[in-house]
Amino acid sequence: MATETIQAADHELLIAGERVETGEWSEVRSPYDDTPVGRVAKADAGFVDRAITAASEAFVTEGFPQHERAAVLERAARLVAEREDELTVTIAAEAGKPVKTARVEAQRCVGTLTYAAIEAHTLAGESVPMEGSATGAGKLGIVVRVPFGIVGAISPFNFPLNLVAHKVGPALAAGNAVVLKPAGQTPISAIKLAEVLVDAGVPPGWLNVVCGPGSEIGGALVEDERVRAISFTGSAPVGWDIRARAPRKKVNLELGSTAPLVVHEDGDWERAADGARLHAYSHAGQSCISVQRILLHEAIAERFTERFVSNVESLVVGDPLDPETDVGPLISHGDRDRVKEWIDEAAGAGGEILAGGELTDEDRCLEPTVIREPSREARVWCDEIFGPVATLHTFGSFDEAIELANDARFGLQAGVFTRDIELGLEAGKRLEFGGVLVNEVPTFRADQMPYGGIKESGNTREGPAYAVRELTEERLITLQG
Repeated sequence: MATETIQAADHELLIAGERVETGEWSEVRSPYDDTPVGRVAKADAGFVDRAITAASEAFVTEGFPQHERAAVLERAARLVAEREDELTVTIAAEAGKPVKTARVEAQRCVGTLTYAAIEAHTLAGESVPMEGSATGAGKLGIVVRVPFGIVGAISPFNFPLNLVAHKVGPALAAGNAVVLKPAGQTPISAIKLAEVLVDAGVPPGWLNVVCGPGSEIGGALVEDERVRAISFTGSAPVGWDIRARAPRKKVNLELGSTAPLVVHEDGDWERAADGARLHAYSHAGQSCISVQRILLHEAIAERFTERFVSNVESLVVGDPLDPETDVGPLISHGDRDRVKEWIDEAAGAGGEILAGGELTDEDRCLEPTVIREPSREARVWCDEIFGPVATLHTFGSFDEAIELANDARFGLQAGVFTRDIELGLEAGKRLEFGGVLVNEVPTFRADQMPYGGIKESGNTREGPAYAVRELTEERLITLQG
């Protein structure tokens, strides 16, 4: 039985510091049992224009000094900690994320805002050695970091609180006004975080929240010339389309992956198998760095497989509000059916289903699934699954493992287990990913570290210290002595 519930309520937009009704509502329902979680005011392009106007006026006319930005973010971090229980249940209810995993997300949000506050305290430029050349003699040169002005932030459903914090916190720390468009499936967590920031003292207009269809709301943000930068997390096709449509904007993209985990013959395969149990199936695999392709040296493949399959079969599947649940539902029936189709396709082409592969819990959830040696043409290998599926593949040499891992359009994070430090460093040089984690699964993320990918996985780095720099411009100032 679920031990916690959420009271469905109405949630307005936030524009110029005011809660705004639109006359239309979008209902948010649990992806697990379709119960109402709440209603959110539905915006259109006209409300986006109002929000951008409010952000522009605030940025131009209302001061928000660096030390005040830091203080607001520090207070917001404390308020998130105080409201942890409420935020945890909200995440679990609207995203279908198991409550114990949702609590970790709420706790991480505290850290994300704290690190953003540190960046607001310490954001600085640098000096330029002008007198290093004869032409610069007698001049003082400095580079300062200035905000873009207005940042359009578009966040995904899978981390509806912490990934919003990763966008809004650094943008505010850098001195930008923000217009936030949260995911349509999970807007309530984002609205509650905005309420936290308002209670913490964000001045009117510096943070605005508009909810509605992605094509209309996101499109209006992308097309409005007053929005100088876009920060987007989501699918690769949508992200790169935004980049193509806004060639003169700064567009920061954090997109998908087919995260590989390489377990070499000398690696701690038991720890790798235990880590993959959680990180291939947490939030039903709906993470950009969910373990998807597990590459096993032939010397340890059978032992790893036996332990891993046993681990997977021990996972508790069901109601995300039940504290015992490990794996909840996918975000929608359509996504559940898509992932099931990919599993069946892989099995039909020769992949061996070692665990799962079927619907369960009155068809509300998909069993955590393990597929051995699917075709390298199958979508479970080539494309981001974004579901509770991991694939197993054997290799004979480290070179072959590198080739298999790099056989992807994506390049977000990869994990490698080996006790040989030289092989670990070699993997760091040869693997074509934004992050290479040695003796860790690729799903690991500390919120202060640089996080982002290459190839189709994106073009930016998140983590407050890095995002602040992505959301500011360098400006040179010289003074003649």
